[in-house]
Amino acid sequence: MDAGEKLNLIDCREPQEYAEFNIGAKLIPLGQIQSMQIDELEDLRNEEVIIHCRSGQRSMMACMFLEQMGFTNTCNVTGGILAWKENFGG
Repeated sequence: MDAGEKLNLIDCREPQEYAEFNIGAKLIPLGQIQSMQIDELEDLRNEEVIIHCRSGQRSMMACMFLEQMGFTNTCNVTGGILAWKENFGG
């Protein structure tokens, strides 16, 4: 991201978690993905979509749901925001 590379980065945490700390990803909570309210992601079906949450559990579920909906290249950020903070500060 810092290099200006276009990344399809999705944060699937809840809005209050996002408000407390985020790394600039697009906020689409897991519940919204589960209920298939993903209009803003439709154009990304064949692009890499990188999903993170707090620890990696919700984002893993989000990846599974998106794959079931036909997304071909989802990537779960193992460790989530907790790992990011540990490695990069925050």
